[in-house]
Amino acid sequence: MKILKNNIALICLVIVIGAAPLMLVKNSEFGGADGKAEELITEINPGYEPWAESLIEPPGGETESLLFALQAALGAGVVCYVLGYFRGRAKNADR
Repeated sequence: MKILKNNIALICLVIVIGAAPLMLVKNSEFGGADGKAEELITEINPGYEPWAESLIEPPGGETESLLFALQAALGAGVVCYVLGYFRGRAKNADR
């Protein structure tokens, strides 16, 4: 039971560390590939209207980088968990 509490505490800590910059960094500049693509599309076809919008618009480049890093870390965690799970299962099958 102690391991479960430690894991929950670590997950909460990761969430706080990830969310803190989103709340603390206000009005950061946004200049990513999406902005460049939008400029190019507007230049080619000034009357173009997007058919979909982002659900969440990050306030700046730093926030976008943070979200990308969190997404990469979560993806790596899931992949490593699955690999470890199957490796452990294979080890236990040999016993």
